[in-house]
Amino acid sequence: MNDKSKEPRFVVCVNNSECEDLEIRKLYQVVPDEAAAADGLLRVVDESGEDYLYPAELFFQIELPQAIEKALLPAA
Repeated sequence: MNDKSKEPRFVVCVNNSECEDLEIRKLYQVVPDEAAAADGLLRVVDESGEDYLYPAELFFQIELPQAIEKALLPAA
């Protein structure tokens, strides 16, 4: 069974109000977190390289071709 929630996702920051550590128009990787999503939050890998919770409304989710996702993700 293919669990879509476990697949890498990427978002683009469209608003960084009160979140100066995010850059508008920058691509960010999302770490799946169902509990956070239920609260309207996304767990995003930010500039520090660590994942933190941010309001989901600061981002638009985008679909990337598999080859681009693979190139952007850290080597496993």
